[in-house]
Amino acid sequence: MRSISYVFSRVIRKLRGSSIALSCIHGDSKVESGSTVVNSTLSRHSFCGYDCSILNCDIGAFCSIASRVSIGGVRHPTEFVSTSPVFLSHKDSVKAKFATHDYLPIIRTVVGNDVWIGEGAFIKAGVKVGDGAVIGMGAVVTKDVAPYSIVAGNPARLIRMRFDNDIVEALLKMQWWSLPDSELHRLGAGFNDPHALLRSEGLL
Repeated sequence: MRSISYVFSRVIRKLRGSSIALSCIHGDSKVESGSTVVNSTLSRHSFCGYDCSILNCDIGAFCSIASRVSIGGVRHPTEFVSTSPVFLSHKDSVKAKFATHDYLPIIRTVVGNDVWIGEGAFIKAGVKVGDGAVIGMGAVVTKDVAPYSIVAGNPARLIRMRFDNDIVEALLKMQWWSLPDSELHRLGAGFNDPHALLRSEGLL
């Protein structure tokens, strides 16, 4: 039986709410409390866990994003004399302004469909994560991630592929994440056996 303190802590966690601005979250998707999503999109049947930060990012369908994940961000001007925002025109956390140079490039990050991102992962702005990829917990992703690859570590490196090349190519051709829900109800029973499913659809 769950204790009262456990239930209370869960309620408080939920009550914090999420901060979503200039973003499009599909009605079938979910952003948990404590997460901030700015200038981003989250396609259907995807979810984002607690205390995530997602900025300037396009996220595909059927993605599973664990808690405390950071995706995207902004650049500081390493080519200037200083990287501090006190010399830039846009508003920031600091109040002082010694110059007002324009510098706020928007670098979009792309997360494909059916991507699983483990807890505490960091994905650098501008990275592209391919369909079906898996990013291990705590990974620091600074380079593009190939479809259906599993990466982990700091910096993130390839651990292995989820499937052999034939399966990967067939799944990318199938693009099941683009199918209507009615079709997924028909196909869903076979999702535990990729080989059989793809053969039945004439893709292998």
